[in-house]
Amino acid sequence: MSSFSSIQRALISVSDKAGLVDFAKVLISHGVEIVSTGGTRKHLAESGIGAVEVAEYTGFPEVMDGRVKTLHPKIFGGILARRNVEEDRDSLSTHAILEFDLVVVNLYPFESTIQKPNVTFPEAIEQIDIGGPSLIRAAAKNHAFVTVATSPSQYPSIAKELQSNGGTSDALRLRLAAACFAETARYDSNIAEYLSRSMLEQLPATAITMPASITIPMKLQSGLRYGENPHQSAALYRLHGNRGATLADAKQLNGKELSYNNLLDLDNALSIVRCFAKPSAVVIKHNNPCGGASAHKLSFACRKALAGDPQSAFGGVIGFNTPVDVETAEVLCQPGLFIEAIVAPEFSVDAVSLLQTKPKWRDNVRLMETGALGVQLVELNYRLISGGVLVQQSDNQPPTSLNWKTVTEVSVAEELWDDIAFGWEMVRHVKSNAIILARDAALVGVGAGQMSRVDSVEIAIEKAGEQSQGSILASDAFFPFADSIHRAAKAGIIAIIQPGGSRKDDEVIAACNEHRIPMIITGQRHFKH
Repeated sequence: MSSFSSIQRALISVSDKAGLVDFAKVLISHGVEIVSTGGTRKHLAESGIGAVEVAEYTGFPEVMDGRVKTLHPKIFGGILARRNVEEDRDSLSTHAILEFDLVVVNLYPFESTIQKPNVTFPEAIEQIDIGGPSLIRAAAKNHAFVTVATSPSQYPSIAKELQSNGGTSDALRLRLAAACFAETARYDSNIAEYLSRSMLEQLPATAITMPASITIPMKLQSGLRYGENPHQSAALYRLHGNRGATLADAKQLNGKELSYNNLLDLDNALSIVRCFAKPSAVVIKHNNPCGGASAHKLSFACRKALAGDPQSAFGGVIGFNTPVDVETAEVLCQPGLFIEAIVAPEFSVDAVSLLQTKPKWRDNVRLMETGALGVQLVELNYRLISGGVLVQQSDNQPPTSLNWKTVTEVSVAEELWDDIAFGWEMVRHVKSNAIILARDAALVGVGAGQMSRVDSVEIAIEKAGEQSQGSILASDAFFPFADSIHRAAKAGIIAIIQPGGSRKDDEVIAACNEHRIPMIITGQRHFKH
């Protein structure tokens, strides 16, 4: 049977003042004395609610711009004292320490601060709360006697029990204590992640080493209908401390609930298009690009991307790196096309209106608006394995084109370099073994995820059809044999870019010379497993 602990005195110090006045009125109506810090006390006073200033009670003023205000034995003794331990009660009496039965504290807004554009490192550091976490951890530890509230969402449950029973139940105090420690764990993880990321950003990419320990602060964003398959449950958790445009923070403008697979495909689309400076579009199917293009106008890029593999594009998702305008929306509304979801930095009002009215799939298409993409920051990738987590630096660094070397007798025609650069950027986003064919800064053929590289070459050529004539070929890893070169030559491919590094590079280069196909070696592999 649950017992109830009365509330006679409350310590309140909050940065988020939502709902505080109404909650404080309930406390006052039940004879609860309120002790509060400067900003919170002023907020309460403006609504006619009296409170004792912390500095008045402790006899010690706030110092160091408020860095030190509640860190005092008369505060922590009143929170941590065990009411059923005689020695603790003697200490309270000896040192004139008052008991606190309720601690209402929410923490400095560190997370929202680091998400602000151009926030400085010192500004972020000042939003690391010290007193707040200490207060609520103390209250949560002593939850047998003390009630702790860390969020305005908890006020109603406390008020309800206070009004009904004159105090809070053991069950509620235990639940609030657990929520408190979850909050401080999340808060500290968020800070640790920010400091670790700041450290990594100050190092050159080649100097980055893996940290000795990793914290991943996450919070449930939303449940999903199901996972990869209907029998698998799933949810989306948001990484705290995100900076820049992310899919987890995107605003949904239209359509039904996103699925697990939708989110995976949209995220891949976003990671691809943000790599290009020109207006670009990519079509994703089963987490691989089946079409992609860059052009001087987004509508042109969209049309070329859809033309790369029209059959596979049906039922896919599309990503853009510049705002979607009406002209681009018209391309998406072409007869016979069905799109599951679209992600872009922005959609014009007229584009949204068109996409919501014209196509047959208008009611279901998910429109996801991220805001300006900006530069993708250096990140770490995490992959779960049985009993552990694999961590690596993301493969999102700019291509090291200065290290590229033409290794064949025939040189690369100047007009092919744009296609070669486009192809090399695209191939790193395709599952290994990866082969892509590109022409006019557009994908025309993709071979993905095959156990044999020559099989990927065959699939890419088959997908391209006649468009393979005059295209360039990009391979994510070296060619182990010359057979793929002979097949590429037969298909009309006119340039090849690949990492090199095979024991048979000489044979591969000789095959290129035989067919008069220029080959560029990058020295950089792009496996994606």
